[in-house]
Amino acid sequence: MKTREEKIEAVGRVMDVLDRLRVECPWDRKQTNESLRSNTIEEVYELADAIIADDNDNIRKELGDVLLHILFYSKIGEEKGEFDIVDVCDSLNAKLIFRHPHVFGNVVAEDSETVVQNWEALKLKEKGGNKTVLAGVPSSLPALIKAFRVQEKVAHVGFDWEKPSQVWDKVREELSEFESEASVLDADKMEEEMGDVFFAMVNAARLYGINPENALERTNRKFISRFNYLESRVRESGKSLHDMSLAEMDELWNEAKAVERKGEQNA
Repeated sequence: MKTREEKIEAVGRVMDVLDRLRVECPWDRKQTNESLRSNTIEEVYELADAIIADDNDNIRKELGDVLLHILFYSKIGEEKGEFDIVDVCDSLNAKLIFRHPHVFGNVVAEDSETVVQNWEALKLKEKGGNKTVLAGVPSSLPALIKAFRVQEKVAHVGFDWEKPSQVWDKVREELSEFESEASVLDADKMEEEMGDVFFAMVNAARLYGINPENALERTNRKFISRFNYLESRVRESGKSLHDMSLAEMDELWNEAKAVERKGEQNA
């Protein structure tokens, strides 16, 4: 276990390297907030991939890349005379203390749900904080994650079903409305109603304690694994996917599922 001093020194070494790169490296010298933004998003997704894979070596590596970007933005802010890494840390520290009155104050919160409810209420009160319940949801979030966060936030102020089972009436209602528009092939209305179906299903996932992003990614990976198996078996047979009938591909798909189940049992 590293000491506190070792941790602080390690971050300081990275800052020293970045300071030198900002002066001596042509690429680092020309970077701006805007030029770094897309790279930052990519780094966070790479971290997410490592977390999903439970790959600790890559989690460590990708955390370093994300940390570099945090320090880089702070360095740019310092050069502009706007803020530096100290300001970033002080702001974060003040926010954590303010939003945890059950730790640093006299508020009682005996479960995580109460903590989250208090957190959202305090965000509306703090200076420079969110002025409305949904103001803190980034507009650039991917739609699935955004739907989940929107629903979480309004639920914390009481805008929610009383029981999870009540959501299924809404799901069925939205499916029915989509089917109605699909019957007349109204493309614009179909898109709108399909969005309502997705939103209702995200709500269902949330109410049953399932993160829809994680659930869908799990299915994505399962599908990719099975299709890769199918494609590999087709190549082994000397054929092309274009030569296969749907029935033949279904047979290999079911074979992939059987192999998958056998692997799970052996594990």
